[in-house]
Order: sequence, then structure tokens, then C-alpha cells
Amino acid sequence: MTTVVADDQALVRGGFGLILKAAGVDVLAEAADGEQAIAAVLQHRPDVVLMDIRMPRLDGIEATRQIVAAGAAGTRIIILTTFDLDEYVYAALSAGASGFLLKDVTPEHLVAAVQLVRTGDALLAPSVTRRLVERFARPPAAAPAESPASPRAAASGGPGCDLSALTPRELEVLGVIARGMSNAEIAADLFLSEATVKTHVTRILTKLGLRDRVQAVVLAYESGLVSPGS
Repeated sequence: MTTVVADDQALVRGGFGLILKAAGVDVLAEAADGEQAIAAVLQHRPDVVLMDIRMPRLDGIEATRQIVAAGAAGTRIIILTTFDLDEYVYAALSAGASGFLLKDVTPEHLVAAVQLVRTGDALLAPSVTRRLVERFARPPAAAPAESPASPRAAASGGPGCDLSALTPRELEVLGVIARGMSNAEIAADLFLSEATVKTHVTRILTKLGLRDRVQAVVLAYESGLVSPGS
């Protein structure tokens, strides 16, 4: 497993690097700003990037956006931040990050997070994702021709993704994902097997061109499929 560590504080970069190396994770490069981070990722194509959200020259949000746009599909990005409920964290998740870590994370949690994201899973706990998205998601513009309560009305207003590509059951599963449920909880709520839920989740991500569940949650709120407090 390979990583790039991007943070403008040398002590943070060095400390995280030592922790990862001790766990057998190969640190391919360190970066002190967003521009260096982009260059390192495009050169080395690491499995995971630890990306500070606030850096000089280019911040972690824009660096994340450019890395995703460059087609580094196999690279997952974890945002490093000081505050969990932060609008900048939300912006980074919208740009394509797969989760975030607080900078005071324990060594064990750091290593576990990198390993989890490497497998293609999103890092955020569903409850944290929901609180973050509910606070900062941009609601869709009102559609006068259709009721905002209609799933199909909501499906037509998604930011860049057409939810009408989903089946009614997939829309239902997406809505439950956005409410912070795990696969096991979704299975119990919808009377499905966990294997069936996993299949639905995979199809949802594929049809909508999303990297992981974090982007699915963001889309569900920004499209109006789910509303804060629902």
C-alpha cells in the first residue's frame, strides 16, 4: 500500500510518515502545499493521499478537485482537518475526497483509516456524514412544475447526475444511505439481504459515476431526494 502525505507543517508530515512506515505503508512522497501534492500524486499514483485542507499556494479542496479531474481513479483522498463539522471539509468531500481525519487522530486510527479507504470504502461514519451534509449541503432550486416531495421531481434536479437513471428500489436505497444507515441497517429496514443491499449500492455508484458512499450522500441531499431533518 502506498501513500502521499500533504501538509504545510513539516512535523505533521514527518509524524504521519513515521506512523505509516512503521505499519508497513510505503510513503512515496511528502508535499508542503497543494501544487506539490498534485505533482506527487500524478507522478507516483499512490493508493491513498493524506491531504491537509488548508495549505499555501493551493488548498486541499482545489488540489483534491484537480486530482480527481486528472483521472487518478485509483487514488483515494483523506482530508486532514482540525474541526469535523467544517464547511471546507464538506467542500472537499463534494470535490471527491473519500473521508476526513482530525489531526489529533491516534496512530492506530490513522493506519486503519488508510487501510479502509484503500479498499474503496468511504471513511466517514454515516452519522458524521449526515450531520456534515445536513449543515452545509446546498438545497436544489425549487421546481414549479412538480411537487418537491416527489422522488422523481427530486431526481430531475441533481447537480451533475441524473437520478432518473435509478430504479425505484435504488432510489429508496440511496435515500436510506443518506439517512446514515449501514448496509446491515438498510437490509433490516428494507427487508433485504446484506448481499442484495451491497449490489444495489454498487449499481447506484456505477450509474451515477460516484466514487463512494460519501458522494452518494452529498448527491442525495443536494438533489433534494433527502432533506435535512427528514
